[in-house]
Amino acid sequence: MSYPQMVRVRQIFPRPRVEDIPATVRRELLAVGIRERIKPGESVAITVGSRGVANISIITRAVVDALREVGAEPFIVPAMGSHGGATGEGQVEVLAHYGITPATVGAPIRSSMEVVEVGRTPEGLTVHVDRNAAAADHVLVMNRIKPHTDFFGQIESGLHKIMTIGLGKHKGAQYYHQAAVQLGLERVIRTVGQTVLGALPVICGLGIVENGYDETARIVAIRPEEMEKREAELLVEASGLMARLPFRDVDILIVDEIGKNISGTGMDTNVVGRLMNLYSPEPEWPKIKRIIVRDLTPETAGNALGIGMADFCHRRIIDKIDFHTMYTNAITGLVPEKARLPIYLPSDRECVDLALKTIGLVPAEEARVIHIRSTLHLGVVEISRAYLEEARTRPDLRVLSDPREIAFDAEGNLVPLEVDGGEFEAEGR
Repeated sequence: MSYPQMVRVRQIFPRPRVEDIPATVRRELLAVGIRERIKPGESVAITVGSRGVANISIITRAVVDALREVGAEPFIVPAMGSHGGATGEGQVEVLAHYGITPATVGAPIRSSMEVVEVGRTPEGLTVHVDRNAAAADHVLVMNRIKPHTDFFGQIESGLHKIMTIGLGKHKGAQYYHQAAVQLGLERVIRTVGQTVLGALPVICGLGIVENGYDETARIVAIRPEEMEKREAELLVEASGLMARLPFRDVDILIVDEIGKNISGTGMDTNVVGRLMNLYSPEPEWPKIKRIIVRDLTPETAGNALGIGMADFCHRRIIDKIDFHTMYTNAITGLVPEKARLPIYLPSDRECVDLALKTIGLVPAEEARVIHIRSTLHLGVVEISRAYLEEARTRPDLRVLSDPREIAFDAEGNLVPLEVDGGEFEAEGR
């Protein structure tokens, strides 16, 4: 069978970065008055989620150190809904995957799936909060702020979400997703988050923004009374920095790996243009006819949520799936669609062959194909020759190689796309 030739290119994204993370965290927290508001010996619960946030162990350690400096007794609360198999022990294991242990961050982890009721939203929703966080003298709400993978709004994934889905644990996360079918997820996250702010002693929020190279771009401490406004502003900034595919119209997207450390949906829906849920319409762009997924990340521990967005996948993925964990996650989030299994085959070549047969009257050598490592690593990608002429005229793209044939090994598999320091090139350089 004929195949399109592929060309390696580098995307050029804006690249603001936090150069000294501990110093920035300390400065931000002191600026919002933690020294004046915390008495020596008081406990502070720090929310840590389950996503692959860049430098999360360094940031968490810096928060702990800053709190200890003012006399507080901090501890970590896994704020991650149903992840880790919806068990306290499983959520501790998730944190360990990200390098967060009592030894690495200098604070204990108090993990439980027990929640307490702390109030009701204006719509009458019961608000559930992690028992350990509710018992603390203070709560420091920390999370990455970014476009959500399930809906669009002024507040999406960030501080309000971790107060809602994260601190709500399994019980709250499932309940809130059910409510979102009628109310919309943004409204649920916004009203539950505001109820939590009114019910718990939240001392501040710490918003993390990343650039298109999966680096820490901003760390901002926010007073509780300013959280709704500032989170919306930081979401706009995060959206502008987000990495995307270099072209919006794609016949076949080949993805080397998906996983919960890459996105809550395994691969970022904002990148692949497939939401697949009850509470949001599908986006207009990008338009991708077929998606091939090749493997799972080790960090996802068998949770293949998001595999349902693929059309074809390698058989190795099926052999690695922890179906209990994936199904628990899918049902909690009301997205059984994302746990459906695509057509799976024993080699990448067979996946590509069938994908090429299902894109319409397009000669195989002219197919518009993009090959990426993951939706989190888009600095260096491979594009098919059909894109080459436009790529050479784009100031945000650098062509790195001549066209070459797709290289399958003896088993008919592709070599994963290498991601190294060479992918980093700041905009304008």
